[in-house]
Amino acid sequence: MSLSPEPPSPLVSPRKKSRALGFGLSLVDPRAWLQLFRLVHYYNYNHVRPRRLADIGPGVRMAPNVSLRNGERIKIGAYSHIGGHCSIWAGDSVGRIILGRHALLGPEVFITASNYQTEPGTPVMDQPKLERDVVIGDDVWLGARVMVVPGVEIGDGCIIGASSVVTRSIPAGSIAVGNPARVVGQRGEQKAESAVREADLLLGASAAR
Repeated sequence: MSLSPEPPSPLVSPRKKSRALGFGLSLVDPRAWLQLFRLVHYYNYNHVRPRRLADIGPGVRMAPNVSLRNGERIKIGAYSHIGGHCSIWAGDSVGRIILGRHALLGPEVFITASNYQTEPGTPVMDQPKLERDVVIGDDVWLGARVMVVPGVEIGDGCIIGASSVVTRSIPAGSIAVGNPARVVGQRGEQKAESAVREADLLLGASAAR
């Protein structure tokens, strides 16, 4: 008994045809192009334009996704390194942010020179901002996800442990950790440097969850 020949398999599977059709439709969807233009506009005002206005010294390295605000009131010293997803937000009118030479900012550091007032009866976003300068000295290392609030001065040579929130000024050469950040010692002291390493380990553990 002869066997009937099997029907030839299609050259292109229905799944591949569907994917190709979806790809083609996405290329002609005006909403996709509109979103692309919005992303370009966002990158321009969030990074390109303020960076052009900022006073940036020679040899500075800055990740392309760093967020800047009011670049005319931002100064970054020579040979500093600004890590990925950092935010450096100067005030809208007077609040300046000044980074010294050889400053090292880990990823997701947030520095702001302004904050909203909180008087009752008016939505917070409609209240005027309080602006104060932030000054960060030479050879300062801010660990990952450190936050620095308006009015703070961090002296030369300081190290701030990961995830710390700096709410008050830190003397030169100090190592500080915690929320709010407190001084635990000086650079070169084994106990203080161990506290910084512990902060980094805790951050890594929380990120891995």
